[in-house]
This record gives sequence, structure tokens and C-alpha cells, in this order.
Amino acid sequence: MANNNLRGIALLITAMAFFAATDACVQLATQTLPKGQVLSLMGGGGALIFAALTRSKGHRLIAADLVSWPMLLRNSAEIVATFSFVTALSTVGISLASSVIQATPLAVTFFAIILLKEQVGWRRWGAILIGFAGVLIILRPGLSGFEPNALWAVAAMLGLALRDVSTRLMPGTTPSTRIAFYGMAVLTLGGWVHMLLIEPPQPLTVASSSYVLGTVVLGSLGYFAMIQAMRTGEISVVAPFRYIRIIFALIVGAIVFGERPDLLTYLGCGITIAAGIYAFWREARLSKKGNAS
Repeated sequence: MANNNLRGIALLITAMAFFAATDACVQLATQTLPKGQVLSLMGGGGALIFAALTRSKGHRLIAADLVSWPMLLRNSAEIVATFSFVTALSTVGISLASSVIQATPLAVTFFAIILLKEQVGWRRWGAILIGFAGVLIILRPGLSGFEPNALWAVAAMLGLALRDVSTRLMPGTTPSTRIAFYGMAVLTLGGWVHMLLIEPPQPLTVASSSYVLGTVVLGSLGYFAMIQAMRTGEISVVAPFRYIRIIFALIVGAIVFGERPDLLTYLGCGITIAAGIYAFWREARLSKKGNAS
């Protein structure tokens, strides 16, 4: 089990590195291409990959679950989350956007209370409130350092949490690859609508094509590595290492984009991560007690 946990941790750290690199490619791509075009190309590439995986497992691409309310909720949240995060990356940068995103696990717990009727004690409620206070420190609303575009990262964080919780509402018989295919397909559709109504597409260059290709390849590798990580080690041991993504994001932001977050950003990020780790540890502990009884 110890070796499995080490492999799971290594896989998750690798996945977080891939995701940070994907975010960098998105930020570079949106410097010359409209957001809708980037979304449509990302979604189209991902849809092709997951369509092939779905068919290779003998599953249908389109089924009745497409119009079930959990799937509709998930796909809507997918569009909101991805569009908002791409907008945040293109306006405030990878360091600030990724710092806010660290509150996603806490938001998942919050939505699970509302939608899944999960019972949460005062300790985890406290962790949620403290974690969101950390987000406020990062955003600093009302102060001179407040950046309104950072609210796109908040919208992305809430969208990601709602997407994850709505996934839990789906029956276990729905293939994961089909769920991923639907998500990528709606991103493609959303990107087309954005290009049609708001900002027309621009010609691709060698550089912009490379960045878009990087988002598809690196994002798919990260997705695969994350799934393997969760299936290899104990979730209670492996999952907290997802927070290492912020370290990769800060490194990429500093080296590639010259970003230098201030002390308040580091402080807020640290508070949010600490609250998230505590909430996860508390949930794992209560789960073990329940299983023991």
C-alpha cells in the first residue's frame, strides 16, 4: 500500500504540473486569439480524444443521459468554469487566477451540503469560512489592490465546484469518458457561439497553433494522470497533493510571464490551502470512523 501511495502521489504531482503548463498555454494563446476560438479548439481536440476512448470501450457517444438534469447542470457549469478561467488567465494572469482556484475543494463541500444534503459539522463549516476568507485576502475588495477581473477566477472556482458536485449526482453506469466527451463538446459549441456573437476568429499562426495544441495534449495527459493517481493510492493520502498545482503555477508565472505576486496573495493562498487540507483530513477521518462502526 505504501508503494501504491507513493506512485499515486507522483502521478498526481505530474498531473498538476501538466495542468499548470496547460494554463500557461491558454494564457499565451489568448494573447493573439479570441477566447471563443481558443475554447472551441480546446474543446474540439478534447472531444476527439474522449470520443475515441469512449468508442474503444464499446460505449455509445450519445445516450439518453445527455438530457438528464445532472448532466445539463454539469455541462452548464463546465462552460461557465472554463470560459471564466480562460478570461481570468488572459486578464489577471496565472498566479492570481490559480491562487483563487485553490478554494475549489471548499466550494465543493459547500455545494455538496446544498445539493447532496451532506451533513457537515462545525469544524468543516469553519474551514469553509476560513478558506473563503483567504480568497477575500487574495482579492482584497475595497482596497487599492483590488482587480475586478479577478472575479472571473471566483466564477471559475464556483463553476468547477458545481461541475464536480453535479458529477456525483449521475448514476455510476454513466461512463466517465462519455461525461468528459460531453464536457468537451459543449465547450466547442460555446466557443462557436462566442465567435459568432462577440468576437470573430483570427488566422492561426505557427505559435498560436502550438499553444492550442499544447492545451489539448497537456490537458489530456493531466486528466489521465489524475485519474490514474486516484485509482492507485488512497484518496485520503493522495488528494491533498493537488494543492501543489499552485507551486507550479507560481513558478510558471514568474519564469514565463514575469509575474510577482505580493505578500497578501501568498498569505491568502496559504490560508485557503490550509483550510482545504484540514477540511479534507476531517472528512477522511470521519469516513474512517463510519466504516469502523
